[in-house]
Amino acid sequence: MSALQAMADKLADDVLAAEIELGDDRLYEKVSQVLMAASPTFQEAYMTSIRVRLAERRGREYLEQVLAAKRGGTVAPEVPPAEDFTGSGH
Repeated sequence: MSALQAMADKLADDVLAAEIELGDDRLYEKVSQVLMAASPTFQEAYMTSIRVRLAERRGREYLEQVLAAKRGGTVAPEVPPAEDFTGSGH
């Protein structure tokens, strides 16, 4: 992993943790704007890290819902349509 990606990954982790603490689920966008002004290259690496983490979070939440439904004897939730996520940044 390059130093650039390692720094972007660390910042993404820190920002997503801060979102929870601050109750601001769009903090990552504000940080992205600051980064864009300073370094578009770093901003893109950061946003890639954010998107990957948010996608993993969504996938994990869906997996937990499916498992809970199976264990509870209920119907598994439908897979949300892709357009539910388009442009949301999350």
